[in-house]
Amino acid sequence: MQTQEQLRLTSLATRAGCAAKMGPATLSRVLRPLTMRTHPDLLVGLQTSDDAAVYRLAPDLAVIQTIDFFTPIVDDPWIFGAIAAANAMSDVYAMGGEVRLALNVAAFPDDLPPEVVTAIFAGAAAKVDEAGGIIAGGHTIVAAEPTFGLSVTGTVHPDQILTKAGAQAGDRLVLTKPIGTGVVATALKRGAAATPDVAAAVDAMLTLNRGVAGAARAVGGINACTDITGFGLLGHGAEVATKSEVRLQFRAGAIPVLPHALDYVARGHVPAGLLRNREYYTTLEGGIAIDDEVDDRLVALLFDPQTSGGLLVSVAADALDALTSAFTAADLPYWVIGDVAAGSGIVVSP
Repeated sequence: MQTQEQLRLTSLATRAGCAAKMGPATLSRVLRPLTMRTHPDLLVGLQTSDDAAVYRLAPDLAVIQTIDFFTPIVDDPWIFGAIAAANAMSDVYAMGGEVRLALNVAAFPDDLPPEVVTAIFAGAAAKVDEAGGIIAGGHTIVAAEPTFGLSVTGTVHPDQILTKAGAQAGDRLVLTKPIGTGVVATALKRGAAATPDVAAAVDAMLTLNRGVAGAARAVGGINACTDITGFGLLGHGAEVATKSEVRLQFRAGAIPVLPHALDYVARGHVPAGLLRNREYYTTLEGGIAIDDEVDDRLVALLFDPQTSGGLLVSVAADALDALTSAFTAADLPYWVIGDVAAGSGIVVSP
């Protein structure tokens, strides 16, 4: 049974406005001056706008560095910590690496009970342990709203880095988690989400991308990869299309959604980040063309900001069967949701 103090987590975040991820338009503008700085051993940095930074230490070793944090999206503090950890580590898996080390990044109200803070830290530590890494410290400040996440260090061979820039015409697109966490979390904050729907969303967010990333590495044939987080499926898909100079073709009917997420959209439980994503990505060069027959509710979900979302994998057509067989053998979920073609932008068909 959760205590009243524990239940204050989402109420505190809601009252403070629930800090949202900076919109893609603003983020692109403020980072532009920094893209001029680079280094011969910086293999992936701001210049390529990928999921994480990658720096070469030796011919056969590179480090992956990423950071992510946010305000509570669930009531239970242990689960909040675990989800925040899974979300932060996801970038390492999207780049083809393994997690080694993490540091807590935390801001809490000074009247938040210590046992709640302990539970958040414990949830994160358990999830990092599941990933084969360890939390070795961090930094905590006092703030009006609870905020938590991790700075994560991973490793990868320089020749095995996955990025958004390698998708090729003829590839197939595979997604490893259903979408809709932003909508379900918004409904939860408003007291309108059914318990089973929240449980399904939490289960998805708690699931590490380590298994699917490892299976993909073992099979090979992966030309591009990204994790679906704050910019939604179409936002992150647009980044792959732009960086790879190809067109992504999604089949709406094949895209998995969380239970009743479409209903929550219809009832108006739409996060502000969804609207920002939609406004920005539909105006990009190359554009996003969505068939009029695609359900309007699903169109909204395609821009829904995800927390600890799945991987979007662009795999060579002749490697698809091996990849899906590996996923099936390991009991890992996956959906083949489209393909890659010559051209630009994104097309969504029924």
